[in-house]
Amino acid sequence: MKEEVFYSTGMKKIKEDYPDLYQASVDLNEAAYTGKVLDYKTQKLIALGITAANSDDRATKKQILSNMQEFGATKDEIMDVLRVVLLIAGKPAFMKAVNILYKIEK
Repeated sequence: MKEEVFYSTGMKKIKEDYPDLYQASVDLNEAAYTGKVLDYKTQKLIALGITAANSDDRATKKQILSNMQEFGATKDEIMDVLRVVLLIAGKPAFMKAVNILYKIEK
């Protein structure tokens, strides 16, 4: 289910120029997204919450799209995650993520 998808724009160059560092990133990804206790969808929803709380527009958009396309996450599921972002990170981070969600929905 997991793919080697990294949202950092520099990872393509790292893969080409420093394959050992790229492989370390792949291994870390595999170690983090285990699905042992929390299923992979839940882990990816957590990743969405973290990127949204960090106000990272690009990563938030990618995480929303990934959650919708890969796991069929609904708008309501994503909004549940964003409600926690509102509580923890505040209204600016929340509104930024909500605006991204609504642009994707169009």
